[in-house]
Amino acid sequence: MNRRKMYTSIGLSMALLLQLQLGAAAAEKNTEHAALFKERQVSVERKLLPEILPRFVFDSGRKFEYPDAIRGIYVTAHSAGGSKFNDLVELVDSTDLNAMVIDIKDDFGKITYEVPKDSPFADISEKLIKDPEKMLDTLEKKQIYPIARIVVFKDSTLPKTRPDLSFRDGDEIWTNNRKEAFVNPFLKEVWDYNVSIAIEAAKMGFQEIQFDYVRFPEGFENRDETLSYGLGEYENMDEDNVQKRVHAVTDFVAYAKEQLHQYGVKVSVDIFGYTATLPEAPGIGQNFTKISENVDVISSMIYPSHWTSYFGITKPDLEPYNLVKEYAKVENAKLKELDNPPISRPWLQDFTASYLGKGNYQVYGKTQVEDQIRALYDEGITEFLLWNAGNTYSKNVDYTVGKE
Repeated sequence: MNRRKMYTSIGLSMALLLQLQLGAAAAEKNTEHAALFKERQVSVERKLLPEILPRFVFDSGRKFEYPDAIRGIYVTAHSAGGSKFNDLVELVDSTDLNAMVIDIKDDFGKITYEVPKDSPFADISEKLIKDPEKMLDTLEKKQIYPIARIVVFKDSTLPKTRPDLSFRDGDEIWTNNRKEAFVNPFLKEVWDYNVSIAIEAAKMGFQEIQFDYVRFPEGFENRDETLSYGLGEYENMDEDNVQKRVHAVTDFVAYAKEQLHQYGVKVSVDIFGYTATLPEAPGIGQNFTKISENVDVISSMIYPSHWTSYFGITKPDLEPYNLVKEYAKVENAKLKELDNPPISRPWLQDFTASYLGKGNYQVYGKTQVEDQIRALYDEGITEFLLWNAGNTYSKNVDYTVGKE
């Protein structure tokens, strides 16, 4: 049974397109009016089109109600496609959790389910989620809100066939210290590549697209003058390299949200927590305020273990309540400056950071997770996501602890 229904109106759009094309031809012949035409064209595209043209609307056929507030967990493709999925469904169904963030394009650049053989993404798909339709059927039945995680610019797969879309160090694809490659946020072809994958997830019935790694590689400011890469439309921008990166990242987010609007999905972005404490993160191109202006949901990764001495807290991993509370104060102040702020839905820590070394970490469990949740509620933030890379979540947690 085909669950997908599409409705579109093309008569007006074709007429308007012809009008714009004729106008463009006339403008080319008369340079005196070229600037005026360009201004008019932008006006039509940005102001008139939404008013006179019914938007293409896509209906996946699936029905999910947005909960009172999202309280979710991260789910790898291996878990979503394996026996662990049932256990995770039971966890969510039997507690105050109500959402899953599921890998659809993973950290390596692979699509995590099998696509049709004639799909342009057939070569990058893996059958990790064996039956995504059945998976979504289960989530729909249980009313577990499905969020598709799409890793954007960290991608070790695409550069193998399209090195021109990546960063090159001499004749080699550049990789960071973890041997991870990134694709180039300056290039619109890279944007379209990822947005197309997001559209497919929306068509399947995911209610939200969560973009992760929406940034340049960490430390890129130390290599931006030595690596080889294209600048696309930013080549002649009269800005320094830092601002070019900020523009590229912000513009991608705005573009993706616009392209996905007609599919009725929310758009969220994962972002480093420390970006909210700075005007902008210059190396990676993330500006908290500018990204927040262009998304429905902002998800700062505020794991206590990921902070050094901050907010006057010497060992943040040992003080999850205080760390999260202090961060929330800063974020709230930033979001209050916006006319239309997004939902705040931070990522919280449900894992033990033993790599910090003795005396700098603690074993995370029920108490530490609840401390973080309570800190958010105390600052008026009601949504959150829990991260555990192996999807082994603490038991007997009260996920509404501190909620009024």
